[in-house]
Amino acid sequence: MLSLLRIKRLFWLIPTLFSLVVLSACSESGPVAGKQNQPAAMAEEKEVIALVMKTLTNPFFIEMERGARDAERELGVRLVVKTAAQETSIQQQIGIVEDLIRDQVDAIVIAPGDSVELVPVLKRAQDAGVVVINIDNRLDQEFSRVSGLTDVPFISVDNEQGAYTVVQALTRPMTVPTQIAILEGIREAGNAIERKNGALRAIRSQPLAELVAQETAHWKIDEAYDVTRQMFEQHPQIKALFCANDMMALGAVQYLQETGRQDVKVAGYDALEQALTAVKEGSMVATIDQQAAEQGYQGVLFAHRALHGERQPAVVLIDTRLVTADSL
Repeated sequence: MLSLLRIKRLFWLIPTLFSLVVLSACSESGPVAGKQNQPAAMAEEKEVIALVMKTLTNPFFIEMERGARDAERELGVRLVVKTAAQETSIQQQIGIVEDLIRDQVDAIVIAPGDSVELVPVLKRAQDAGVVVINIDNRLDQEFSRVSGLTDVPFISVDNEQGAYTVVQALTRPMTVPTQIAILEGIREAGNAIERKNGALRAIRSQPLAELVAQETAHWKIDEAYDVTRQMFEQHPQIKALFCANDMMALGAVQYLQETGRQDVKVAGYDALEQALTAVKEGSMVATIDQQAAEQGYQGVLFAHRALHGERQPAVVLIDTRLVTADSL
């Protein structure tokens, strides 16, 4: 069976071969200089796989790129990495995909900033013959189905279970009624919804935990600082805080340290280096390692295999790991 990459190359090779035939017929001196080796050179051209991420301002995505680069070296492909300015820059991410379609890349591995808004442009990519692999944040399945975006493998972690596990680390030690709050990610993002649901499930399982505030800080460290300040002004008795990523947790920790609130326990999600330091020092209770590098590696691997005609699993979930001071 011909791979998708080889089929695509054959289509644009045909005009070139036709031109060579015409030139040979019109010239007594034979093939045009420099053209006789062109088909062999094309056959050796590397697959071009694009990794599209939300941003590089979050170290989580730096780790994701690191894993993707490992796959690039091992597989002999050419990796193109594109990111938006911020995790909320959805229109910019859409524009990146449009540019990649025009550039005729062979595959796109994408961690979408929004689960719905990226679907139409990814459908256009798929229609143009580009292999699409979804990592990290899942595209909305129902909207993908009605939009005609099909057979897109998804690689990530069980975000709901990960959040449930880390919030249990916050709530299990409670011995008296305790107020707890949640800092959510982008509310339209599937992974943010899953982490919120996991956190709520863990809170409901602890009768001593009372949820008093639930706000979004859109994954951002500076916004988390401000939202935490507002929450504690309204609910000064909060003693536990779950943040749906480590960037928000670090912003919350900064506010709590500046205001002398050492009585508040904070849990995050991502196992960023700065968060691991905070766990070691005791300013955070726990975080979740969702193996960002492995997600990047597997995304490129899946794209490479799909380009060679291999059918990939619809969903692959990578293990999460609870990180506490004890485990460190």
